[in-house]
Amino acid sequence: MLKNVQIQEAMEKLKDKVHQTPLKQSTTLNYLTNADVYLKLENLQKTGSFKLRGAMNKILSLSDQEVKNGILAASAGNHAQGVALAASLRGVMSKIYMPKHTPFSKASATEGYGAEIALVGETYDESYQKAVEEMNQNGSTFVHAFDDEKVIAGQGTVGLELLQQNAQLDVIFVPIGGGGLISGVALAIKATKPSIKVVGVQAAGAPATYHRFTGQKMQSPQDIHTIADGIMVKEPGAITYPIIEKYVDDIVTVTDEEIAHAIMFMLEREKMLVEGAGAAALAAILYKKFPVDRKKIGCIISGGNVDPVKIQTYKEMAKTRKKIG
Repeated sequence: MLKNVQIQEAMEKLKDKVHQTPLKQSTTLNYLTNADVYLKLENLQKTGSFKLRGAMNKILSLSDQEVKNGILAASAGNHAQGVALAASLRGVMSKIYMPKHTPFSKASATEGYGAEIALVGETYDESYQKAVEEMNQNGSTFVHAFDDEKVIAGQGTVGLELLQQNAQLDVIFVPIGGGGLISGVALAIKATKPSIKVVGVQAAGAPATYHRFTGQKMQSPQDIHTIADGIMVKEPGAITYPIIEKYVDDIVTVTDEEIAHAIMFMLEREKMLVEGAGAAALAAILYKKFPVDRKKIGCIISGGNVDPVKIQTYKEMAKTRKKIG
């Protein structure tokens, strides 16, 4: 199993390659939640997401032999941009398989960072299968979006950084898709300050890890849907889930309406546009899915790559949600 020393090594490797993102408070948010909330703004990371950390750590770790036939990946968008930028900085070719519904902003940004893209399949999982097929044909190195120790270690640097910025937190909320971010963060947190509770947040429409963690049978793993496309994953990773099971204290779910409300809160109050996955942890705090009253709370805003044309949709969805506070 992954060790905290690997996250510390990733921290050293990435220090000149990624931003140390801000930790910010909101007076309004503190008032609404009766808590002391600190927003870890990974939406301000290069490429607009924490995903650059894991992709960069993995690609910097590859040998020249491993990258000679290029790099392949599958992604709903943010990992794609991280891989594209990291590969370009390494001077190697990359090709990313993305679901057909990937927001135009994410697809075009990925191309802008130097990758070839292929829009294939309805979900991340279908894109992944196509990428693996190509890997088996041409010998490219596949960089997994979450189920890889180097990738997880890179994502775990968010947790180490958060503790450097504020070690007095009681609870940290982390979004979950395949589990790369939360497994890395939870390991880093528990190895450094085990008293801090780590709470995972999944979209109610894509709750595979939540169901497994709480011992519930998944109704239909094929049928997943959420506005938080960055965490719309059918199954947790084979490497990530055992780490989650060992180190995460609880997992909760939030509805699309609650996520939409959190997106609009960030836009209206903080003047920041964050994507559905990036707003999921905040939604769990706003709607008190886990006790936050009078506690010091960390919240990872994981990404900001949202398609602007969807803002009106989110605004309408947010109106259907009950008032907070």
